[in-house]
Amino acid sequence: MRQIWSSLRATLLICMAVLAFAPAAYAQKRIALKGGESVDLRNFFYITACRSVLIGKPEVEVLEGPEEIVVTVREEPVLPRSQNCPNTVPGGIIVATAKEVTEPKEARLTFRLKFNTKLGPRQDSNTYIVSLFPGTASAGSLGGSTPSGSGAPN
Repeated sequence: MRQIWSSLRATLLICMAVLAFAPAAYAQKRIALKGGESVDLRNFFYITACRSVLIGKPEVEVLEGPEEIVVTVREEPVLPRSQNCPNTVPGGIIVATAKEVTEPKEARLTFRLKFNTKLGPRQDSNTYIVSLFPGTASAGSLGGSTPSGSGAPN
């Protein structure tokens, strides 16, 4: 009987730990843009043993989002820091650009990346909360910035 209670208590503690950290796993990233501004959302690469297995250019499909936002892939070598790789690999940066914004708006942006690898076709998706504001981009804001927590599939 004592062993059953011990097992039950351990199971209960594990369940409580999972529930305590579950909301953090679903925390959504937020970005804010004025009309004409761009922001780098995240790096994109797909590697095995620090070598790229990508074939061709990835395709971005916006599944949900305001019509004022365009999501593209800027192809460039990226450094897979999360995988502790010493050299850059082929990949790119996912970029969101706001077209003309006539009134403030907040919306969910969900996009899917579809890409081919030597291991077969793959896809990955991300969701952001986007705040859009009227105005024009200043000269220094068009280069984009990377929000904290951006990652890449591995």
